[in-house]
Amino acid sequence: MKDTSTLRRSLELPLREYLRFLTLEKGLSQNTVDSYASDLLRFAEFLSGESVHSYGQVDMDSLRAFLSVLADLGLTERSRARYSSSLKGLFAYLHASGIIPRNPSELLELPRSRRVLPEALLVDEMRSLLESVDVTTPSGIRDRAILETLYAGGLRVSELCSFHQRDVMWETQLLRVFGKGSKERIVPLGGNALQWMAQYQREVRVHWANDKSEDIFFLNRRGGGLSRMSIWNIVHKAGVVCNIQVHPHSFRHSFATHLIEGGADLRAVQEMLGHVDISTTQIYTHLDRQYIQQVHSSHHPRA
Repeated sequence: MKDTSTLRRSLELPLREYLRFLTLEKGLSQNTVDSYASDLLRFAEFLSGESVHSYGQVDMDSLRAFLSVLADLGLTERSRARYSSSLKGLFAYLHASGIIPRNPSELLELPRSRRVLPEALLVDEMRSLLESVDVTTPSGIRDRAILETLYAGGLRVSELCSFHQRDVMWETQLLRVFGKGSKERIVPLGGNALQWMAQYQREVRVHWANDKSEDIFFLNRRGGGLSRMSIWNIVHKAGVVCNIQVHPHSFRHSFATHLIEGGADLRAVQEMLGHVDISTTQIYTHLDRQYIQQVHSSHHPRA
């Protein structure tokens, strides 16, 4: 197994026991066990990053949030199905061994290979989601700003969690984000998102920020940055209120779909998304920032 020096022993030791079980009891090949180890170590690192310190704390939402992160990172349906199988095996073992009282993975469904991306929401469905948030509380104002920003900019969850106050260009209504491979791009946001971001910054962030906040834009109540699981929970909560099945990546997919259906130039949309094909295949030409902003303003439903 890879180096686990930064992993909590409460997560590391049960994992090592499971891998030993696969080798000695199940007689699996070393290559197969190494594959399980790679998947499950990544899951354990995710749990550690979310302040989950034992497998007994894991529930269905934790598993779904992890798979959501994998989707956001661009892993294929087949790869995520493999992770799901690895998780099912681990938790079946932990439950059968009496290490955890219940198996949270029993109802975990394998990703369906026929669906490459989450379905795009209808514009009215998106509007319902955004307007479902209770904005009478500080957390509600922040959550509304988060959902508006996800949709307005087509951001990945990792990008939403990591951008700074200095990255918001208020006068030009643009946002600087750093995508995969730390590649920088400029994304138009539009009036609705900026309005909620400004309200959050003015009424909420100023009270939550502390010495540990640095310049991260979206914070939790303790003044720290938000985790991917936190974003997943915010999106899931809105979906429950509206009775809409939604995933954080649904906002990004809906962003692109609504722009294209509205007549936006495909190359401009791909530039806004920071699509890898622009840099790897050089098929698409670099587009002027002013033109990208014009396309966004003309075709995004909430610009």
